[in-house]
Amino acid sequence: MERWIGKIAIVTGASSGIGEAISKAFASAGCHVIGLARRDDRLSKLTNELSSVKGSFDGVKCDIRNEQDIINAFKFAENKYGCVDVLINNSGICENKFLSDSTTEDIRSVVDVNLIGAALCTREAVKVMRKYGSEGHIININSVLGLNANLANAPTGMYAASKFGLRAMSQNWRKEFTQKKDKIRITEIYPGLVKTEIVNSYDPTGKMYDVLPHLKAKDISDCVIFALSAPSHVQVEEITVAPLHASLQK
Repeated sequence: MERWIGKIAIVTGASSGIGEAISKAFASAGCHVIGLARRDDRLSKLTNELSSVKGSFDGVKCDIRNEQDIINAFKFAENKYGCVDVLINNSGICENKFLSDSTTEDIRSVVDVNLIGAALCTREAVKVMRKYGSEGHIININSVLGLNANLANAPTGMYAASKFGLRAMSQNWRKEFTQKKDKIRITEIYPGLVKTEIVNSYDPTGKMYDVLPHLKAKDISDCVIFALSAPSHVQVEEITVAPLHASLQK
C-alpha cells in the first residue's frame, strides 16, 4: 500500500460493515478517505475514531440514489484534495422478497443503489481521474450472486440481477479504459456470505451466523488491499472469496 499513501479514496456505504472496514484500513495506511453514507451519526462516530490515524477520514452525507448528492460529493473531494485516486463502490441493499412480491419501488431501489449508483460514482471518478492523469483504481464490491444467482438460499428480489449488471458494467469500463489507454484499473470482488447489516431483514437476531460459514468485513477489506497492492502493470480483474467449506456450486 506504500504507493497509495497520501492518495485520495472515496468509499461508498462507508458507515458500516465492509465499507467501514475498508475506510479504517485505508485511513490507517495513510490514505485520505472520503466516506459516503446516509447516516450522519455513524459518519461522525467514524470520523472521531479515525482522528489520530496516519491518513484522514472525511464523512460526507450522500444518498447513493440521488445523483446530485453524488456529484456534490465528488466536487467536495476535488475541491479539498484535487484528484480522486481510488473509488470503492460498496453500497448495496437486498430485499427479502420473491420477485413476484416485489413492488416497483422495491425493484427500483435495489437497482438504483446497487447498479445505477455505482455507475454514476464510477462516471464521476473517471472524469476526475482523467482530468488529473491519475493512475486510478476502481473496485466494485459485488457478490457471489453476481456470478450465480442460484446460490441464494432465500429470496433476494432484484439483488442478483443488479449484481450481474454490475459485473457487465465493470467489463464495459475495462474495455473502455483499454481503448482509451487510461491508466485506470478496475477490480470486481465477489464475496460469499459476510456478517454485515445487509442480511438483517433475513435474520435480525444474527443467529444464522452460528450455523452458517461466513466471512468478516475485514476479510473483504483485505481483498481490496491485495488488489491495490499489485504492481501498476498488473490488473487483478476478479477476486472470489468464500468462507471455508461453503460451496459455490449449485
